[in-house]
Amino acid sequence: MLDITLLGTGGMMPLPGRWLTSMYAKYNGIGLLIDSGEGTQIAMKEAGLSTHDIDIICFTHYHADHISGLPGLLLSIGNADRTDPITIIGPRGLKRVVTSLRVVAPELPFDIDLRELEGDTQHISIGGYEIDAFKVHHKIICYGYSLNIPRLGKFNADRAKELEIPIKFWNKLQHGETTEEDGKVYTPDMVMGEARKGLKVTYCTDTRPVPVIADMAKASDLFICEGMYGDDSRDNKAVEYKHMTFAEAAGIAKEAGVEEMWLTHFSPALTRPQDFIKNAKKIFPDTIVGKCGMSRTLKFAED
Repeated sequence: MLDITLLGTGGMMPLPGRWLTSMYAKYNGIGLLIDSGEGTQIAMKEAGLSTHDIDIICFTHYHADHISGLPGLLLSIGNADRTDPITIIGPRGLKRVVTSLRVVAPELPFDIDLRELEGDTQHISIGGYEIDAFKVHHKIICYGYSLNIPRLGKFNADRAKELEIPIKFWNKLQHGETTEEDGKVYTPDMVMGEARKGLKVTYCTDTRPVPVIADMAKASDLFICEGMYGDDSRDNKAVEYKHMTFAEAAGIAKEAGVEEMWLTHFSPALTRPQDFIKNAKKIFPDTIVGKCGMSRTLKFAED
């Protein structure tokens, strides 16, 4: 199971009842945060989540509404008695930005592993997540993220018995490990079926529509995408500030063939995003207006 919580849905500045951009995922006990806008740690508490359980932080870009909550968040994580290291992933300049922000959070009881993204796309395997970062089109370098949870094929016990593979190796083979004993090598492909459909969540914000978004979001179970402007008449603003309208986000969701889309990162002027949902639904019916604290548990398809 993959748990997803949309912590903050605001762009530019927080509003009463609307925290700045952030999303939390948890799979197999490993917590992953995307962005940390102002108020993220409060949003986590409101959602019943612990800052102690953040193992990975991914930043889309370094505008303040996406990263200004980091120093306080790190201090809260430290106060939660965490000593295990945390990995932080982000665009070029990550070390400089994080080091600068840590002037007010210099002493932490855990190490931080900084990983700067390079190129237009980059794949990272960490903590059970297969992460694909992809560069989008904003005023500064900005990335979207696809989180993939692969699922192995079924284990064929009859085949394992037929090949006389010792039972003590079965578990390792089921987890993709090759084993050897007395000169005999046992590989997963000997007893595992074809890989089954896994889980996929794509998160994208602060960008104009570009082809890579639909490519990377293809067949996602959940697509979380910015909808800075609800009204189609704000196209000129979207172009000027490198953001998207509801309709543009819906067009990407339709092209990518996703199961469901949550809109997020609303303009402060968009106080009632629900009033404009029709502009997205007429293009992609399975659109939901994101709200701070909303969550979803994604489960593997039944066999």
